[in-house]
Amino acid sequence: MTEVDLLVVGAGPTGLFAAYYAGFRGMSVALVDALPEPGGQVTAMYPEKMIFDVAGFPAVRGRDLVAALVEQADQYAPRYLLGRHAVELSDVDGGLLVGIGDGESVRAGAVLITAGIGEFSPRPLPAGGDWIGRGVVHFIPELAVHSGRDVVVVGGGDSAFDWALALHPVARSVALVHRRARFRAHPGLIDKVEDLGVPLITPAEVVEIRGDDGGVREVEIEVGGAERRVLPAQTVVAALGFTADLGPIEGWGLELEKRAILVDTTMRTNRPLVYAAGDVAAYPGKVKLIATGFGEAATAVNNIAVALNPDAHLFPGHSSNLP
Repeated sequence: MTEVDLLVVGAGPTGLFAAYYAGFRGMSVALVDALPEPGGQVTAMYPEKMIFDVAGFPAVRGRDLVAALVEQADQYAPRYLLGRHAVELSDVDGGLLVGIGDGESVRAGAVLITAGIGEFSPRPLPAGGDWIGRGVVHFIPELAVHSGRDVVVVGGGDSAFDWALALHPVARSVALVHRRARFRAHPGLIDKVEDLGVPLITPAEVVEIRGDDGGVREVEIEVGGAERRVLPAQTVVAALGFTADLGPIEGWGLELEKRAILVDTTMRTNRPLVYAAGDVAAYPGKVKLIATGFGEAATAVNNIAVALNPDAHLFPGHSSNLP
C-alpha cells in the first residue's frame, strides 16, 4: 500500500501543477491516472498543437508544456501510479483510502481530484471501423509520422481545424470533410485553414475507405447527398468529438452537476478531505481554462495544507522569496 499526504487523481496539467505545489508545501504526493503517461488530455489528444492561453507563453506546444510541468513537479519526487483507475474511496482513521485496482490501494491524508473531463472515448467514424490503427486515427501524437502523406480530416469542430492547421506543413495534402455546410469551430481558426488553401468539402460524408494490407489508400465521399468523389488518403483523422464520464468517481458520494464536481471557494467538495480543481470542478462563474486550473490547484493545496495541519499557514509566502 502506498501512503502519502495527498493523492492527486488525474495527472493532466492541473494535477501536475498541484503535485509541484503540494511538494512546495512539504507534502508527500502520489498521482494516479488511467492513461499510461502524464499529461492527461493534452498528451492523449493534442500533444503537437500549439496552446495560446497559458500565462507567460505566447505559444507553447502541448507536449512541451507537459514536459515542463513534469520537470517542475519532479523537484519534489511525486510518485506516479499510471495506467491505474481510482476505483473506490473510503474513510479511514486520519484520512482516506483509495483503491486503484488489482488489490492495490493508496492511503492519503486528502484527495484532490483533477480528472478533467474524466474518462473519454472518441466518437467512431462509421466507415472507419475496419481501418482503426491502419490509417484511421482519432489523435496524432507525432506529426512527423504523417510527413508526405495525403490526409483527410473528418469533422467540423475546433479539433478538426486544429489538426488540419498542424498537418498542413508536413503532409503532402490535407482536405477537410464535414457533413454540414456550417462549422462549429472558431471563425478565426476556420479563416487560418482557408488561408492555407486547404479544401473544405461540405456537406459531405465518408461512405467508404479503401486500401490494402499496407493501410488506407483512398476515401470515397458523398457530397451534397449525390455526387461521389474519391480523395487520396493514407491518413484519415476522425475528429468527431468524444464521449466522457467520471467513471467510478461518480459513485463516491460527491455532489455533481453535469459530470462536474461541485466545490466551494476552497475547492472543497461536500465530502471531508476531498477537493477538486481544473475542468472537473464546478462553481458559479467557472471558466474552463488551463490557467484557471493552475490557480485552483494552488488554492486547493493551500487549503489542504491547513486541513491536514491546523497550525500551518494558509498562505505560505511567495516561492520567489525562498533562498
